[in-house]
Amino acid sequence: MDTFIPEPYASNLPHKTYSVCPECKRPVPATVYEKDGKIWIKKECPEHGVFEEVYYEDAEMYHRFRRFAYTYGRLESHEVDLDGAMCPYNCGLCRRHKSQTLLLNLVVTNRCDLSCFYCFFYAREGNPIYEPPLDKIREMLQVGRNQRPVPAQSLQITGGEPTLRKDLVDIVKMAREMGYTHVQVNTNGITISRDYELIKKLREAGTNTFYLSFDGVSPEVNWKNHWEIPYVFEGVRKVGGPGIVLVPTLIRGWNTGEIGDMINFALNHLDIVRGVNFQPVSLVGRMPKKQRDKQRITIPGAIKLIEEQTNGAIPRDAFYPIPFVVPISELVEAITGKPQVYFSSHFACGAATYVFLKDKKVIPVTEFVDVEGLMEDLRNTAEEIRKGKNKYVQLAKLFLVIRRHIDSERDPVDLKKLLFNAIVRHNYSALGKIHEKSLFIGFMHFMDEYNYDVERVERCVIHYVMPDGRIVPFCTFNVFPEVYRDAVQRRYSYSWEEWLQMNPGYDMSKEKYVRTEEIKKKLESGEPYKRVYGDLVQYFR
Repeated sequence: MDTFIPEPYASNLPHKTYSVCPECKRPVPATVYEKDGKIWIKKECPEHGVFEEVYYEDAEMYHRFRRFAYTYGRLESHEVDLDGAMCPYNCGLCRRHKSQTLLLNLVVTNRCDLSCFYCFFYAREGNPIYEPPLDKIREMLQVGRNQRPVPAQSLQITGGEPTLRKDLVDIVKMAREMGYTHVQVNTNGITISRDYELIKKLREAGTNTFYLSFDGVSPEVNWKNHWEIPYVFEGVRKVGGPGIVLVPTLIRGWNTGEIGDMINFALNHLDIVRGVNFQPVSLVGRMPKKQRDKQRITIPGAIKLIEEQTNGAIPRDAFYPIPFVVPISELVEAITGKPQVYFSSHFACGAATYVFLKDKKVIPVTEFVDVEGLMEDLRNTAEEIRKGKNKYVQLAKLFLVIRRHIDSERDPVDLKKLLFNAIVRHNYSALGKIHEKSLFIGFMHFMDEYNYDVERVERCVIHYVMPDGRIVPFCTFNVFPEVYRDAVQRRYSYSWEEWLQMNPGYDMSKEKYVRTEEIKKKLESGEPYKRVYGDLVQYFR
């Protein structure tokens, strides 16, 4: 292992990197390579042998995305030293890490009212309860705000099921007071479907988004919350927010036949739904290869299904990797002279596009914008300003130049005007209006022991803050629970006996949501259910 030297990031294939053995989880050398039109990762453990796993289902898309690879490498705050075990066993963050915190995850409970088979973790009766008090939560939030050169700005409150905490509104208020400009609550929607007052209080406290589980449009596929989703929508509409991002966990052969239907469903509720963020399942735990092959789907595999299931209305070429938008941060930083958050994840971690509606037609942003030309001009302008040229002159030139990248006749949102307000008038909030008139379609593929790539971990932008003061990448926190998530949370948890003393009469079995046939019929007969699922416009026929 000492003689194995990883190659430069995003180099040509085959490419040397590091992974872990899925049996013993020791770090092992790995090779990313192309075979049969797909990208694979292969590693060999001296004790458990050779493992080969699909890394990316479309080699062509991998190579296209690789062109936009970006390394930030300016993180100044580090919670751990490099001494000791190599990545990912000495995490917290360290000087090896090459991205800022784009989204900070805060686990506020491991209690949940559902028990989904693919969940990373939840509390079972008799197990320790992890539910840090408000003073500990404040300490954890401060760790994110202490990050340099840019404090963490976006927060996801997660669990377990966060809405089971009686002080969730107080946590949201605290986060906003401490400087978090975007706060989203990750929820299955069960509680808020029955409590519109809670929706109102969360909105008033500063919640921007409900990050809402949504695994399909049919009750057979989305048994989790199909019947409750309409009542979440009803409550959000009644109180005027927050916006909703639908979050499907994709498992091949289970709900991958409804990907197009889920996008169509979101477009029918564009007044409150801001996006659909698909998450290909992370196959953690020991799993036979046949079962992995059956359930595994990667980002390009899902994008291909989107193209097929939308009859080409949303083509695969409309999607770009997350670091594609780095030039926006570069330009804003050059204009303001202040460090900005950079979307510098690994190019294989995520992908996204925006689609718009005009005269009941779905229009991807790439149909009326030369997005690659636009990003190139943004980057060139940022470079000229950094060289000392007058920024106002450069911005005026930029506006004149980028107009040629926009097809006005097909533009559904008057993008030229929005860019004029942002670039010439310096009203960057104008760009936020794009979100109100479009649907974000994104992907974030979290890793597991089989496809683990240390290069991806080092560029992770979605982090967890832990109660011991460390910040840990998503795919370290959840893939190595015995080292990070479970191990640390256990030290800060209440025993079952302590929890019962603090909550006399508490019965976790009653906390679990049971949807009887009677409840189903009642929900199906309600007007919200009929409005949300009935008479949907079919945009892809």
